[in-house]
Amino acid sequence: MPPSFSVTTAILSLILLILTCTFSRLLYNLFLHPLRRYPGPLLSRASVLPMQSQTLRGRLPFWIHHLHKTYGPVVRYAPNELSFISSDVVKDIYGHGRSSFEKQKVFYGKDTYGDPPGLFRADAEAHARQRKLVSHAFSEKALREQHVIFDKYAALLVQKLQSRAAKNEVVDMVKWYNFTTFDIMADLTFGEALGLLDGSEYTPWVASTFAHLKLNALTSAIRRWSWLESVFARFAPRSLREKRRLHMEQSSMRVERRLEKDLERPDIWNYVVRNQGKGKGEALEKTELHSNAALFMIAGTETTATELSGMTYHLLKNPARMARLTKEIRTAFSSLEDINLVNIAQLEYLNAVIEEGLRIYPPVSVGLPRSVPEGGAKVGGMWLPGGTVVSLAQYAAYHSERNFKDPDSFVPERWMLEGQKEYGSDDARAFVPFLHGPRNCLGRNLAYHEMRLVLASVLLNFDLELADDTVWTDQNVYLLWDKKPLMIKLTAVG
Repeated sequence: MPPSFSVTTAILSLILLILTCTFSRLLYNLFLHPLRRYPGPLLSRASVLPMQSQTLRGRLPFWIHHLHKTYGPVVRYAPNELSFISSDVVKDIYGHGRSSFEKQKVFYGKDTYGDPPGLFRADAEAHARQRKLVSHAFSEKALREQHVIFDKYAALLVQKLQSRAAKNEVVDMVKWYNFTTFDIMADLTFGEALGLLDGSEYTPWVASTFAHLKLNALTSAIRRWSWLESVFARFAPRSLREKRRLHMEQSSMRVERRLEKDLERPDIWNYVVRNQGKGKGEALEKTELHSNAALFMIAGTETTATELSGMTYHLLKNPARMARLTKEIRTAFSSLEDINLVNIAQLEYLNAVIEEGLRIYPPVSVGLPRSVPEGGAKVGGMWLPGGTVVSLAQYAAYHSERNFKDPDSFVPERWMLEGQKEYGSDDARAFVPFLHGPRNCLGRNLAYHEMRLVLASVLLNFDLELADDTVWTDQNVYLLWDKKPLMIKLTAVG
């Protein structure tokens, strides 16, 4: 037999085998898979490719929302993955006592700082240990002591914007909110300022953070193909890989530098160091330390700046509501010095605006997936086999008419007693922007105070006006929103 014929036959046989295996898998997913009875598009039930395509394009939350509008409260958007929007699944998927619902490893991946991983990727036991150590830094007591740090940067933000307003400059508020949140968190996390507000420009490290987040989102989409992940990791654009390396190096270097200093100041690591070693095994490993430092910088900056930007835009698109909020703030305070942790939390309309901002423009708009434990479990009254991937789709749940009346309208009053007559049917239990249960957001109180303080500081001192008619919320999502500039004209008030 000629060699050429043998090689040709082998290649054709290999192709036939691959096609047969692929076709068999597609048939299994459609007709034999344990989730075959759950609704969803034919291609999505057969293959992960549609979901991966939407993720890579930055359209996943909107696609999932469309699927729920088409198929109902439960959607099979990939062969082994279900998306929910009903409030009755929140406790099942994320709640206390359900620690066996671990984070889906394919979505979250490995910790880039090594093992053992930090809070974000730790298993239930390691997570509980680490959270116990760092939770002191996010307590009400700590927040009261940290207030001086927040005040410092709120005042600096106002000062810098006043100089722009005096020159009639149009400013990008996305940048200014980012400058503020990164300066605050750097001071809290590393005990040193980044100088973004002072310099009015992003540093290379902060700029790399946005690329790092986008790269993580893209990698999670292709991680289901292990061989493709290796190829992507090797051949991803060098600029993206370099920005990821810079982000990791900067976080590790800065936290080590902070710990070398014997400082008594109300930053995060002061509280952690105070409580380390008080019980057996109660200390952070080096990889946990570095990973958590990077996590705090991302979780406490980009998400908060995103929400502040979204609230500002929606308020400007709703002038009556902007006027009501501005009046409430300017009636309560005459200057920044009047604001403290207690009295700002009592502004009813400000709190309602923040809740509505989190609903209509949630910083994390995708569902955060969990895996059903081995042996199976009930989710929303339905028994699911072990290994099934489940999540509450944040954007879809908050924009569903099943949960909220006028879901695409910005209506802060729905969160107030006065709005209960019209919006009392809203299912607020489906609203969990900081998640629920043992893995809910550790910095929830910090984030609320930061949003209150920064937004109130801006509206106390300036009248705002959109500089163009662009639909600013028309954005892609790569885990977080890929925000466009939000150009605002500022007018200082006396």
